[in-house]
Amino acid sequence: MHELDEQLRELIPRLRRFAVSLSRNASSADDLVQSTLERAITRWADKTVDGDLRAWLFSILYRQFLDAHRRTRRYARMLELFTGRDDVQPSVERTVIAQSTLQAFDQLNSEQRALLLWVSVEGLSYKEVAQILDVPIGTVMSRLSRARQALRQLSDGEISRPSLRILK
Repeated sequence: MHELDEQLRELIPRLRRFAVSLSRNASSADDLVQSTLERAITRWADKTVDGDLRAWLFSILYRQFLDAHRRTRRYARMLELFTGRDDVQPSVERTVIAQSTLQAFDQLNSEQRALLLWVSVEGLSYKEVAQILDVPIGTVMSRLSRARQALRQLSDGEISRPSLRILK
């Protein structure tokens, strides 16, 4: 159990960052991470030994978020994930581009944001994301491609909202 405790502690910052990106609220993210850890600990015996702990935890967190989202249908704004302090002051042009990209990212649906964050920020492989979502790798690749395209179009001002629907 000590080994599990250490592994979970190492993953908490990543889980929290991902939770903030989904919930767009730090206190909601903390609650989401806590409920994820509670569920993981109580279901530890059910986890397959050969499975990746990080992917399993992201899967639990994402499903907890979706459940909560379906119940509440409320979001708060999220910029904290992307704000950071650099010693070098960015140019006005870079700041405007960054703000435009953040606004475009904020307009994506939660699945598209999740995909982009898992692959681009967390560095998860397509296979790991496919395991989290319980879909084939090809589905992850096509959804990620559409998410990137929607982000580009929104950043460039070509569309006001992504025209993608989630079908199950």
